[in-house]
Amino acid sequence: MAFELPALPYSTDALEPHIDSMTMTIHHGKHHAGYTNKLNAAIEGTDLEGKSIEDILKNLDMNNGAVRNNGGGYYNHDLFWKVMSPNGGGAPTGDVAAAIDESFGSYDAFKEKFAAAAGTRFGSGWAWLCVHPGGKLEICSTPNQDNPMMPGIGCEGTPIMGLDVWEHAYYLKYQNRRPDYVQAFFNVINWDEVNSRYAASK
Repeated sequence: MAFELPALPYSTDALEPHIDSMTMTIHHGKHHAGYTNKLNAAIEGTDLEGKSIEDILKNLDMNNGAVRNNGGGYYNHDLFWKVMSPNGGGAPTGDVAAAIDESFGSYDAFKEKFAAAAGTRFGSGWAWLCVHPGGKLEICSTPNQDNPMMPGIGCEGTPIMGLDVWEHAYYLKYQNRRPDYVQAFFNVINWDEVNSRYAASK
């Protein structure tokens, strides 16, 4: 079966004022849809057809640019929508809160390190919170549509939260002020979703 564009789990204006409706409409309906369609075209008639996106990315031939870029784009955005919520923000709770304290010292220290990963990624890419076997967390960033599940990326845990820092994710509202967009993201993080992904991945 071909991959389908996942529906947003909320309306396009639900994350206002932190992420604007126009950006969400274009980001989901044009960019994510484009990655979905191009991924399907790239795997059609190959041995990748019918496999899960996780299986495709974990065993990816990194020289296959079409699957690398569009498979990453498909997966990364699907995760991105889910780790945000109109009822999100605030400090984390549950097991992931304890893991953040253990791995980074405090939530404020986590925010500083995550914001640095997102803010210093040159050009387009993503900032990630990953979990390693046993529960230790790591923050890293990747270029373009790469993600930590891909071979040899260097941050090889399971991604449980990602922030898109391509200009199309923020430029309509924030122009060149990426740090403002990164800070706005902390107001919409769906910690329940991140917690459930942490529990499933550690």
